[in-house]
Amino acid sequence: MAGAHPGVPGTGAAVSVPGDRPYLLERVDDAAVVQLYADGFNELAPREKTLIYHLSRAALAGRDIYYDQRYAPGLDMRRVIEAVLTHAETVAPDTLARVHHYAKLFWLNSGPHNGQTARKFLLRCEPEAFEAAVRAAANDGARLPMRPGETLDGLLARLAPCFFDPEFDASITSKTPGEGRDILTMSANNLYDGVCLADLDTFRERYPLNSRLVKREGRLVEEVYRVGGMYSADIEEIVSHLEAAVPCATTAMAEALGALITFYRTGEAADREAYDIAWVRDRDSPVDTINGFVEVYLDARGGKGAWGSMVFYVNHAKTDGIRALARHAQWFEDHMPWDPKYRKADVTGVSASAVDAVVESGDAGPLTPVGVNLPNDERIRERHGSKSISLVNVMEAYERSLPASYWAEFSWTREEAERAAKWSGEASALATSLHEVVGHGSGQVDPALGTSASAALREYYSTIEETRADLVALYFVPHPKLAELGIVEAEHQAEIACAEYEAFTRNALVQLRRVREGTHLEEDHMRNRQLIVRWLMKHTHAVQERWRDGKTFYVVTDVHGFHEGAGRLLAEVQRIKSQGDFAAARALVDAYGTHFDPALRDEIVARVQRVDLPSYTGFVMPGLEPVHGPDGGIANVRLSYPLDLTRQMLDYAGRSPR
Repeated sequence: MAGAHPGVPGTGAAVSVPGDRPYLLERVDDAAVVQLYADGFNELAPREKTLIYHLSRAALAGRDIYYDQRYAPGLDMRRVIEAVLTHAETVAPDTLARVHHYAKLFWLNSGPHNGQTARKFLLRCEPEAFEAAVRAAANDGARLPMRPGETLDGLLARLAPCFFDPEFDASITSKTPGEGRDILTMSANNLYDGVCLADLDTFRERYPLNSRLVKREGRLVEEVYRVGGMYSADIEEIVSHLEAAVPCATTAMAEALGALITFYRTGEAADREAYDIAWVRDRDSPVDTINGFVEVYLDARGGKGAWGSMVFYVNHAKTDGIRALARHAQWFEDHMPWDPKYRKADVTGVSASAVDAVVESGDAGPLTPVGVNLPNDERIRERHGSKSISLVNVMEAYERSLPASYWAEFSWTREEAERAAKWSGEASALATSLHEVVGHGSGQVDPALGTSASAALREYYSTIEETRADLVALYFVPHPKLAELGIVEAEHQAEIACAEYEAFTRNALVQLRRVREGTHLEEDHMRNRQLIVRWLMKHTHAVQERWRDGKTFYVVTDVHGFHEGAGRLLAEVQRIKSQGDFAAARALVDAYGTHFDPALRDEIVARVQRVDLPSYTGFVMPGLEPVHGPDGGIANVRLSYPLDLTRQMLDYAGRSPR
């Protein structure tokens, strides 16, 4: 592991056992940087630790793929920034500080676009000062990403608008670009090149998830991510680490890893399906990984998978409750408030675990989810089931890093704030489990649809699906069945359910702090939260907008009405998904989920600044170092906590101090 980097403050040695256990490490503008802890790691068997080490190396090996998918110039931008930071002796201190600040935002968001809002952020220094810093780094021996035949002047000219022009590639994913504008051509991500939505009307993709689609001489061409294809060297490295992991894995996990290796070699959809099936069948391995082209939120049309990976182990102390939900999935399916014809008659293969994450990269980190339900392929889910994962240590780190003043500022009453302080952690964990285990795994498509719901609903599918899963959680949070199963204590359930309803409603307002520009939401989870709350405000008396002392509050006034309204909306959202009703999906999302009042946003931004509430959080992952035995093999793995974003990111990039 590298030591301090010259000219860059705060990159000291990693800490093995932090005495005071810091969570919040620093603030970078409206982002929080938080250390993730993996408490149970040292209790794992050496074989399991070694497995995690190899899987973590595979997770980091694909990191550059995601940077490239997010934004074509992203890797070159990152390499230039890191060159300045690691060759800084003659760089002007003020310029270095500004580049370092920008680098932290860049690392957190895996590029120059905010991971929550999709909007571009800029390097806040004079272009001439940045050029001087890059030239100083070059004179000091830094290797810069010049293309063949390109000069340093050419490199700087090519990247200047990426760093400094707010209108150049302004939005990485644009699902609502405006009348007459195309969602693909208006999106700055690198999933398509020269392709518009109309080009896909008659084109059938052979590699829909793991390819980049480009137009060459009037023809559409799929550039496939696989060995021998796009990013072959990175994928070969992923495969090498996966192969090293296989001998340490359980039999079921080894089968899944073998299928994943095959998919990486061929890129074929059938091999990806075989991997998904093998991964779902592995229900009992104490260590697991997600690795590949998985989530489709980056793609405006919801088709291309963004590369990401996470490595985790089961938190046995927290798993009993979530597995009780999985065991009783059929009961929940039978009691869904939607048309019975959209209920599954035989829910099979639902498994669930509470886990602690060790490494998350690409689409999964440093900005990480708190829960996952996979695979996304609806046919596999219906035939073979799904796996749900709640990331316990991520939820804990989020909770422990929040400022105490948050609830008081946005709660209508002192009782609401006290309820949030007491129950928010438990309520959030319960809702996340219901969302992932019961929500995403439920319902079925009308056989008359003739295609998948995602194909029918296109750019609205992800918002509709996240809305559906959240509504399932909100509908069942107060249900006595949870107490009957021992998942929540009966005497506290009403209070916990109320806390969750209030938190969800509050979040629909407070999340506006993340969108500092514009008047509409692009991110699917943000759209879904606003959609639910605004629909309830319109169609029930359960949620009201109130004002006091010039401040706006969203207030839950009727818990029973909230539950009933959530059930009504859930029935309609399931109908939309089951029937693939594109027109209804568009009308619902556009009416309630997309647009907001910028004056309200400005008010929220001012209030969160007063209470020092971050808009989003990125995580510093634990560090892993192999301990070799006399035979040269890995005998153990040592865990440490870097407590430093810069140090970790430069180490990930393979840069060491001179």
